Amino acid sequence: MASALSESRISTEHIPVKLVIAGPFGVGKTTLVDALSEIKPLNTEEVLTQAGTLVDDLTGVNEKTTTTTAIDFGRLTMPGVVLYLFGAPGQTRFQVLWNELVRGALGVLVLADTRRIDESFAVLDLVESAGLRYAVAVNHFPDSPDYPPDALRQALDLQPSTPLVVCDARDPVSARASLIALVEHIRELVLS
Repeated sequence: MASALSESRISTEHIPVKLVIAGPFGVGKTTLVDALSEIKPLNTEEVLTQAGTLVDDLTGVNEKTTTTTAIDFGRLTMPGVVLYLFGAPGQTRFQVLWNELVRGALGVLVLADTRRIDESFAVLDLVESAGLRYAVAVNHFPDSPDYPPDALRQALDLQPSTPLVVCDARDPVSARASLIALVEHIRELVLS
Protein backbone atom coordinates (compact mmCIF):
# COMPACT_ATOMS: atom_id res chain seq x y z
CA MET A 1 0.00 0.00 0.00
CA ALA A 2 2.78 2.43 0.88
CA SER A 3 4.42 1.70 -2.46
CA ALA A 4 1.20 2.48 -4.32
CA LEU A 5 0.87 5.75 -2.40
CA SER A 6 4.41 6.85 -3.22
CA GLU A 7 3.90 5.97 -6.91
CA SER A 8 0.66 7.97 -6.87
CA ARG A 9 2.46 10.93 -5.32
CA ILE A 10 5.10 10.84 -8.07
CA SER A 11 2.50 10.87 -10.82
CA THR A 12 0.53 13.80 -9.34
CA GLU A 13 3.44 16.02 -8.25
CA HIS A 14 5.83 15.50 -11.15
CA ILE A 15 5.51 15.88 -14.90
CA PRO A 16 6.27 12.52 -16.56
CA VAL A 17 8.83 12.77 -19.38
CA LYS A 18 9.92 9.96 -21.68
CA LEU A 19 13.53 10.14 -22.88
CA VAL A 20 15.40 7.71 -25.11
CA ILE A 21 19.08 6.88 -24.74
CA ALA A 22 20.39 5.91 -28.19
CA GLY A 23 23.71 5.21 -29.83
CA PRO A 24 25.67 2.56 -31.64
CA PHE A 25 26.40 -0.93 -30.36
CA GLY A 26 28.71 -0.96 -27.34
CA VAL A 27 28.66 2.78 -26.64
CA GLY A 28 27.43 2.55 -23.00
CA LYS A 29 23.65 3.02 -23.14
CA THR A 30 22.90 0.24 -20.64
CA THR A 31 25.66 1.51 -18.37
CA LEU A 32 24.24 5.06 -18.48
CA VAL A 33 20.69 3.91 -17.66
CA ASP A 34 22.08 1.79 -14.80
CA ALA A 35 24.05 4.76 -13.44
CA LEU A 36 21.05 7.12 -13.58
CA SER A 37 18.13 5.00 -12.47
CA GLU A 38 16.74 5.38 -8.96
CA ILE A 39 14.98 2.03 -9.36
CA LYS A 40 16.48 -1.33 -10.27
CA PRO A 41 16.70 -0.93 -14.04
CA LEU A 42 15.07 -3.34 -16.42
CA ASN A 43 17.76 -4.68 -18.72
CA THR A 44 17.33 -7.05 -21.62
CA GLU A 45 21.01 -7.93 -21.79
CA GLU A 46 21.93 -11.26 -23.31
CA VAL A 47 25.30 -12.93 -23.72
CA LEU A 48 26.89 -12.41 -27.12
CA THR A 49 27.11 -15.76 -28.87
CA GLN A 50 29.47 -17.08 -31.50
CA ALA A 51 26.62 -16.68 -34.03
CA GLY A 52 26.27 -13.02 -33.03
CA THR A 53 29.89 -12.31 -33.89
CA LEU A 54 28.93 -12.83 -37.52
CA VAL A 55 26.55 -9.83 -37.39
CA ASP A 56 27.88 -7.68 -34.52
CA ASP A 57 31.11 -5.85 -35.34
CA LEU A 58 33.19 -5.97 -32.17
CA THR A 59 35.91 -3.72 -33.58
CA GLY A 60 36.80 -1.28 -30.82
CA VAL A 61 34.66 -3.10 -28.24
CA ASN A 62 36.41 -6.48 -28.14
CA GLU A 63 35.81 -6.79 -24.38
CA LYS A 64 32.00 -6.63 -24.81
CA THR A 65 30.30 -9.86 -23.73
CA THR A 66 26.60 -8.89 -23.62
CA THR A 67 24.16 -6.87 -25.72
CA THR A 68 20.74 -5.29 -25.28
CA THR A 69 18.15 -7.24 -27.24
CA ALA A 70 15.07 -5.06 -26.65
CA ILE A 71 15.29 -2.09 -24.24
CA ASP A 72 16.76 -0.85 -21.01
CA PHE A 73 14.41 1.02 -18.69
CA GLY A 74 15.07 3.22 -15.70
CA ARG A 75 13.51 6.10 -13.82
CA LEU A 76 14.97 9.28 -12.37
CA THR A 77 12.99 11.81 -10.36
CA MET A 78 14.19 15.39 -10.50
CA PRO A 79 12.53 18.54 -9.14
CA GLY A 80 9.10 18.77 -10.80
CA VAL A 81 9.72 15.98 -13.30
CA VAL A 82 10.04 12.22 -13.39
CA LEU A 83 12.19 11.00 -16.27
CA TYR A 84 11.44 7.63 -17.79
CA LEU A 85 14.61 6.45 -19.49
CA PHE A 86 14.42 4.00 -22.40
CA GLY A 87 17.73 2.63 -23.67
CA ALA A 88 17.57 1.59 -27.33
CA PRO A 89 19.51 -1.37 -28.71
CA GLY A 90 22.37 -0.29 -30.93
CA GLN A 91 22.42 -2.88 -33.70
CA THR A 92 20.74 -2.29 -37.05
CA ARG A 93 18.78 -5.54 -36.78
CA PHE A 94 16.87 -4.12 -33.79
CA GLN A 95 15.83 -0.88 -35.53
CA VAL A 96 12.39 -2.41 -36.06
CA LEU A 97 11.77 -1.34 -32.42
CA TRP A 98 12.78 2.28 -33.08
CA ASN A 99 9.40 3.80 -34.05
CA GLU A 100 7.65 2.27 -31.05
CA LEU A 101 10.46 3.16 -28.68
CA VAL A 102 10.52 6.86 -29.61
CA ARG A 103 6.73 7.26 -29.73
CA GLY A 104 5.88 9.91 -27.14
CA ALA A 105 9.52 10.66 -26.33
CA LEU A 106 10.31 14.28 -25.57
CA GLY A 107 13.93 13.87 -26.59
CA VAL A 108 16.91 11.61 -27.19
CA LEU A 109 20.35 11.53 -25.63
CA VAL A 110 22.69 10.16 -28.31
CA LEU A 111 25.84 8.53 -26.95
CA ALA A 112 28.96 8.54 -29.12
CA ASP A 113 32.41 6.98 -28.80
CA THR A 114 35.49 8.76 -30.21
CA ARG A 115 37.10 5.39 -30.93
CA ARG A 116 34.27 4.68 -33.42
CA ILE A 117 32.79 8.10 -34.24
CA ASP A 118 31.47 7.00 -37.66
CA GLU A 119 29.19 4.49 -35.93
CA SER A 120 27.13 7.43 -34.61
CA PHE A 121 25.91 8.67 -37.99
CA ALA A 122 23.20 6.02 -38.47
CA VAL A 123 21.71 6.84 -35.06
CA LEU A 124 21.90 10.59 -35.64
CA ASP A 125 20.14 10.08 -38.99
CA LEU A 126 17.34 8.12 -37.26
CA VAL A 127 16.90 10.82 -34.62
CA GLU A 128 16.94 13.69 -37.10
CA SER A 129 14.61 11.99 -39.59
CA ALA A 130 12.14 11.39 -36.74
CA GLY A 131 12.27 15.12 -35.92
CA LEU A 132 13.28 14.45 -32.31
CA ARG A 133 15.02 16.93 -30.04
CA TYR A 134 18.42 15.62 -28.99
CA ALA A 135 21.74 16.20 -27.32
CA VAL A 136 24.98 14.29 -27.84
CA ALA A 137 27.08 12.87 -25.01
CA VAL A 138 30.51 11.52 -25.94
CA ASN A 139 31.15 8.62 -23.56
CA HIS A 140 34.79 8.72 -22.52
CA PHE A 141 36.38 5.27 -22.30
CA PRO A 142 39.85 4.75 -20.74
CA ASP A 143 41.39 4.27 -24.19
CA SER A 144 39.34 6.97 -25.95
CA PRO A 145 41.27 9.69 -27.73
CA ASP A 146 40.52 13.18 -26.41
CA TYR A 147 39.38 15.85 -28.86
CA PRO A 148 38.35 19.46 -28.28
CA PRO A 149 34.60 20.14 -28.40
CA ASP A 150 34.86 22.01 -31.73
CA ALA A 151 36.56 19.01 -33.36
CA LEU A 152 33.90 16.64 -31.97
CA ARG A 153 31.10 18.92 -33.15
CA GLN A 154 32.64 19.06 -36.63
CA ALA A 155 33.28 15.29 -36.76
CA LEU A 156 29.65 14.60 -35.81
CA ASP A 157 28.36 17.35 -38.12
CA LEU A 158 26.31 18.93 -35.31
CA GLN A 159 24.50 22.24 -35.48
CA PRO A 160 25.90 24.91 -33.12
CA SER A 161 22.67 24.74 -31.09
CA THR A 162 22.90 20.98 -30.46
CA PRO A 163 24.21 20.34 -26.94
CA LEU A 164 27.46 18.36 -26.86
CA VAL A 165 28.98 17.08 -23.62
CA VAL A 166 31.66 14.57 -22.67
CA CYS A 167 30.65 12.09 -20.00
CA ASP A 168 31.58 8.88 -18.23
CA ALA A 169 28.46 6.70 -18.45
CA ARG A 170 29.57 4.77 -15.35
CA ASP A 171 29.58 7.87 -13.16
CA PRO A 172 26.11 8.92 -11.94
CA VAL A 173 27.15 12.59 -11.61
CA SER A 174 28.57 12.72 -15.13
CA ALA A 175 25.63 10.76 -16.59
CA ARG A 176 23.18 13.09 -14.85
CA ALA A 177 24.96 16.17 -16.27
CA SER A 178 24.46 14.72 -19.76
CA LEU A 179 20.78 14.20 -19.13
CA ILE A 180 20.43 17.70 -17.70
CA ALA A 181 21.99 19.12 -20.90
CA LEU A 182 19.28 17.33 -22.89
CA VAL A 183 16.43 18.40 -20.59
CA GLU A 184 17.59 22.05 -20.60
CA HIS A 185 17.82 21.95 -24.42
CA ILE A 186 14.28 20.58 -24.65
CA ARG A 187 13.02 23.25 -22.25
CA GLU A 188 14.66 26.01 -24.30
CA LEU A 189 13.10 24.69 -27.52
CA VAL A 190 9.66 24.28 -25.97
CA LEU A 191 9.65 27.71 -24.37
CA SER A 192 10.98 29.59 -27.40
